[in-house]
Amino acid sequence: MPELFNVLPPAQAYERFLQHFRPAVRMEDVPTAEALGRVLVQAITAPSDLPAFVRATMDGFSVRAADTFGASEALPAYLRVVGEVPMGATDPLRLGIGQAAVAYTGGMLAEGADAVVMLEHTQYVDAGSIEVLRAVAPGENVVQIGEDVQRGAELVPAGQPLRAQDVGGLLALGVISVPVARRPVVGIVSSGDEVIPPEQDPRLGQIRDINSYTCAALVAQAGGMPRLLGILPDESERLEACARQGLEECDLLVMSAGSSVSSRDLTAGVIGKLGEPGILVHGISIHPGKPTIVALAGGKPVFGLPGNPVSAIVLFELLVTPTIKRLLGHAEPDAFTSVRARVTRKIASAPGREDYVQARLESRNGELWAEPLFGKSNLIFTMVKASGMIHIPLDRSGLDEGERAQVRLF
Repeated sequence: MPELFNVLPPAQAYERFLQHFRPAVRMEDVPTAEALGRVLVQAITAPSDLPAFVRATMDGFSVRAADTFGASEALPAYLRVVGEVPMGATDPLRLGIGQAAVAYTGGMLAEGADAVVMLEHTQYVDAGSIEVLRAVAPGENVVQIGEDVQRGAELVPAGQPLRAQDVGGLLALGVISVPVARRPVVGIVSSGDEVIPPEQDPRLGQIRDINSYTCAALVAQAGGMPRLLGILPDESERLEACARQGLEECDLLVMSAGSSVSSRDLTAGVIGKLGEPGILVHGISIHPGKPTIVALAGGKPVFGLPGNPVSAIVLFELLVTPTIKRLLGHAEPDAFTSVRARVTRKIASAPGREDYVQARLESRNGELWAEPLFGKSNLIFTMVKASGMIHIPLDRSGLDEGERAQVRLF
C-alpha cells in the first residue's frame, strides 16, 4: 500500500466523512442532579412560574409604597409594625393603611404590600412603630411572580450540554429528570510491537502506551464513554478480530497505530476490511498527523490515528471530538474555544498544509502572547506544557514574530 495517499485539507477530509455519516442519537432519562455535562435531546420548558410568589430582595419591611411617598430623613413616614412574615410562611399576614411587616431576603411579602423598605432606611421609634427615612416605589426591592421565568418558557434548548446553573435552575422548578443523549461508547485499540501497558517496566526498545489513555480521557471530555480494547501486536488477524469486536460493541472505533510505516499500512488494511463504505480519507495535509485514516464501516465511524501522541491528540481534537458530539446531538459539534495572541517568535510552515504548533500563553503588559513549544510529534510533554495550539492556515508559509494568530485552547 502506498504511504501517502491522496491527502486532503482537514476541513475537506471531514466534509467527505460527513457526506456519508448519519449519526443516530439515542435518548435516556437521567436524574437532573446527575446530569451535569449531559446533552439534552429535547428542550425543557418551565412547568410553573418562578418565583411562584412575590419575594423580598432585601431585609427590611413589607410596605404599601403609597404609605412612604414623600418620606425623607427630614420628614420621615411613620408606620406601625404589625408582625413579620417568617421564611417559609404559607399564610402571610395582611397589611392595612399605614402598616408594615418585617421582611427577609428571599421571603414572602405581607399580603397587600407592594414594596420593601431596606432595613438601613428605617429606624424604630418604639417596639411597635418605625420611621421610614426614604420613599420606595411600587415593586422596589421585590421580585414579582414569574419574573425569573414564566410558565411554558423554554429553559434549556435541545443540543446543549447542561451546566451547573442549568441543573440548579431545573431543580428550582421541580424538573427532577431530563431526556439526554446516551453517551456513545468509543472503542480504543492501540497497536505496535513496541507498545506495552503503563504498569510494566519497558525493556530497551519498548514504550509505555500513551495513546490509549490519552484518547480515553479525550473521549470522556467530549461526553463519550471510552472502552479500552487492548494493546495489539502488529498481526493482521488479531488486529482485525479486535477491531470487528470493537465495532460490534461500540458506536465509534479509534485505532492508534504503531510508529513504523508497516504498522500504519497494517492498520489501513484492517480498517479497509471492516465494512462499507470503508476508508474515505487516507492522509490529511496537516502537521502533525498526516498519516490519518477516516472511515465508516456499517454506519459506524472508524478513525486511524498516528502512533505519535502529539499527532494523535491533534487529530483527535479535529476529527473525533466533533464526531462524538454529533452522536450526542450537540447543537454546535464543531465549536471550540480559541483566543487571538501574538506569537513570540517566527514560526516556519510549508504552504499547502495546516500546521498546529503547541504553545504556552502568557500575558505581557496586558496583551496575550503565545510562546511556541517546538518538539517532535512523539514528545508528549510538549502537550503537557502547552495551553493550546497555534493554527497556521493552509495558504501561509509561516507566522512572523509579533503577528496575531488563532490559538485553539485545550
